[in-house]
Amino acid sequence: MQNPFESGHIKNYILAYSSIVVIMVLFFIASTLFLEIEDFEKKVFSTEVNRSVHVENKPKIGEEKTFKFQLMDKAY
Repeated sequence: MQNPFESGHIKNYILAYSSIVVIMVLFFIASTLFLEIEDFEKKVFSTEVNRSVHVENKPKIGEEKTFKFQLMDKAY
């Protein structure tokens, strides 16, 4: 078995690793250069309490509500 430090394999692996890192850095720089950041309007939510009175429409006595759908007598 050959010694990788003497045969030059380590230098080739380091060069290959560094070239991959350089390519990744170049792609990162290229992607950030052409990235367009759009300005969005800041949404402000109202924290004020709405104090309007909610009136529920209750049926009058003797007046029944009719429904379009009815439940079945039995559950299957």
